[in-house]
Amino acid sequence: MNAPRIATLTLDGKTTEFPVLTGSIGPDVVDIRSLYGKTGAFTFDPGFMSTAACKSSITYIDGDKGELLYRGYAIEELAVHCDFMEVCYLLKHGELPNAVQKAAWVQDVKSHTMVHEQITRFMQGFRRDSHPMAVLVGMVGALSAFYHDSLDINNPEHRLTAAVRLIAKMPTIVAMAYKYSIGQPTMYPCNKLDYSANFMKMMFGTPCEDYEPNPVLARALDRILILHADHEQNASTSTVRLAGSSGANPFACIAAGIACLWGPAHGGANEACLKMLEEIGDVSRVPEYIKRAKDKNDSFKLMGFGHRVYKNFDPRAKLMRETCHEVLNELGLHDDPLFKLAMELERIALEDEYFIEKKLYPNVDFYSGIVQKALGIPTQLFTGIFAMARTIGWIAQWHEMIGDPEQKIGRPRQLYTGAERRVVPPMDQRK
Repeated sequence: MNAPRIATLTLDGKTTEFPVLTGSIGPDVVDIRSLYGKTGAFTFDPGFMSTAACKSSITYIDGDKGELLYRGYAIEELAVHCDFMEVCYLLKHGELPNAVQKAAWVQDVKSHTMVHEQITRFMQGFRRDSHPMAVLVGMVGALSAFYHDSLDINNPEHRLTAAVRLIAKMPTIVAMAYKYSIGQPTMYPCNKLDYSANFMKMMFGTPCEDYEPNPVLARALDRILILHADHEQNASTSTVRLAGSSGANPFACIAAGIACLWGPAHGGANEACLKMLEEIGDVSRVPEYIKRAKDKNDSFKLMGFGHRVYKNFDPRAKLMRETCHEVLNELGLHDDPLFKLAMELERIALEDEYFIEKKLYPNVDFYSGIVQKALGIPTQLFTGIFAMARTIGWIAQWHEMIGDPEQKIGRPRQLYTGAERRVVPPMDQRK
């Protein structure tokens, strides 16, 4: 047997040892849980760039290789060979379903697609011009007020029921938010359709005529959901885990994740990308904006290019690029001014030495924003679609955290830089 590996830290002349932990793949981890007790010191790591806050067997990313694995399966294979319901089962249960398991899982999800009828009246408390993410934060958090029978986080059956309800109801709630914003009646779920086609019918169907989802477009949406289903310990997932560490109910935890996802540096990136394209406006202005993007003194940022994690090509972007062109071909939109502009930016980013040298390749947000725009999804709802996709990842991560005996309530430390202890002066002595 190999001797355990040890990391040593010398502070003020005193050397302390810490064990080194090794995962199945990925970087080793120095276990510093006893650091404060042994040394009286904390670590300082803004953004948690070098800190592992948990153990997880769900998702693995290698940013240098451009690799993303769900439960050990490459995202490239899952997106081609599986649908979103299979990926949900994989993330939740750890293995891909066989035919019998998939049928039972799909039926279980379909049995929970409707929301309590009072929730439709609850929706009416929002202004019609509310941002969809504001609506989702409120609506998902409010689910705990309607479904009291699945709030015991220590009961495995309650956890499973809550998980299925969230996966099933998110498309219904997202579509309701859209319908409400445009003054159209809510469309009830149609359970004879699959997950993505059902969502498109709830989004774009009306009671006055039949709506048949285009299979090419439904598959494109399904791929978007697969590619965004989980992404390791990102900001919103960490938020869900942090909220869950206090014992909060799953609906509240997912609402917290939605709130974090709303930020333009996270889930709002594809919305920001479309706003950038609209700002550029025309293909003729692309050289001007490319020049500005290269200028360090210019505040303009080219959204949708490069990624904080991936130092190579985003593996999700390769698949989304294919889907993007499939959708544009299906809808005959290659000559649309906005999409021509996007394709010109893509061409430059893949050929220009500046972008290649800095590895500023188009990322998944660039392509998914274009695809969603082509599908007819309003820009403000892009992050809502992201939340719908990421719900299964949040649930899987939350469920894993609840079952981890080493998990404790989250309590980050700080490097205090304020005033030292001082005496409160009388009023007449205050400046």
